[in-house]
Amino acid sequence: MSFNINRINANQTQLFFHDGRFETLTNEELEDFLLQMGLSDLNETYEQNVTE
Repeated sequence: MSFNINRINANQTQLFFHDGRFETLTNEELEDFLLQMGLSDLNETYEQNVTE
C-alpha cells in the first residue's frame, strides 16, 4: 500500500493513498496506523523532520 503523509497542523496528519483515498488522522491514530503498517521507525523520523 503506497501513501503520502502531509502534516496539516500540530495534531492532525493527512494520508493520501495512491488509489485516491485520503484520511485525516490524529497523532495517536497516525502512530497506530504506522505500527500496523510496520513503519514505526518512519514515525520517529517523520516526527524529527516536523520539529526541525
